[in-house]
Amino acid sequence: MNLNQFKFVQEAIRRNLNLTETAKALHTSQPGVSKAILELEAELGVEIFARHGKRLQRITEPGEHVIASIETIMREIGNLKRIGEQFSAQDTGTLSIATTHTQARYMLPAPVAKLREAYPKVSISLHQGSPDQVARMVLDEAAEIGIATESLSDHPQLVALPYYEWQHMLVVPKEHPLASKERLMLEDIAAEPIITYHPSFAGRSRVDYALAHKRLRPRIVLEAIDSDVIKTYVRLGLGVGIIAEMATQDVSDADLVSRPLGQFFGQNVARAAFKRGAYLRDFVYAFAALLSPQRLSRDLLIKALRGHFEDYAL
Repeated sequence: MNLNQFKFVQEAIRRNLNLTETAKALHTSQPGVSKAILELEAELGVEIFARHGKRLQRITEPGEHVIASIETIMREIGNLKRIGEQFSAQDTGTLSIATTHTQARYMLPAPVAKLREAYPKVSISLHQGSPDQVARMVLDEAAEIGIATESLSDHPQLVALPYYEWQHMLVVPKEHPLASKERLMLEDIAAEPIITYHPSFAGRSRVDYALAHKRLRPRIVLEAIDSDVIKTYVRLGLGVGIIAEMATQDVSDADLVSRPLGQFFGQNVARAAFKRGAYLRDFVYAFAALLSPQRLSRDLLIKALRGHFEDYAL
């Protein structure tokens, strides 16, 4: 058996058992992938996949155990590479961060700048995507740390730790009636055309739940994944905006006003996620501590990664 066979099995699972897509992703031929997996099964004496003709249909019971072992082997190979990088050049390398647009735009600039100051030879690679994509990038080891509000805590292979809370904010033009209304009601907001996030981003599910709970039927006139896009269309008068608190840092100018909505939609929790069992280099721990010295210190992070969540101080 060899590492290529393990890679083929892993990629086949990621591609929903489609060997054609697996071959494309690995820049090889479909017959070559099929042959390698068959040879691995022959050597192990078990079928990893049940087949219909040449198509893979499902993972077999022994296949589940084989795949778990392959995941462990490939994770440890990744750890070996990182250990080598760590001790051959402790202050150099690339920190890969998977995150959403709002986090990248508003929360990460300061800690990224501080990390570059402390580790000038470390490069930063920012991968932006949806929360589900962020989780997948960490699982696939395309990123060492994932930062988002949704999805990260849904995967048992990830250690997803809360590092700050935030609330939604209403943003309206300065002259809008809701900008100066003394007691803001949820009904007031629902009566306006609303511009907010796509349902999979930035706590949108809390907004939808609160409105549905009150049996309100809002008019969502525009959805976006980018807070700046939402503010742009609010400025154009298309509707009132509901955005993340951190995205209101620049609305204290002459044309927009922001108001807190935590009383309606509650608090959201942003999390930093790491792949369970992964070896983290020193500058990854340093960056986590820059995100939140109290909640993501090196000692607390090591304990959490080892499974000691009872020692993790929230």
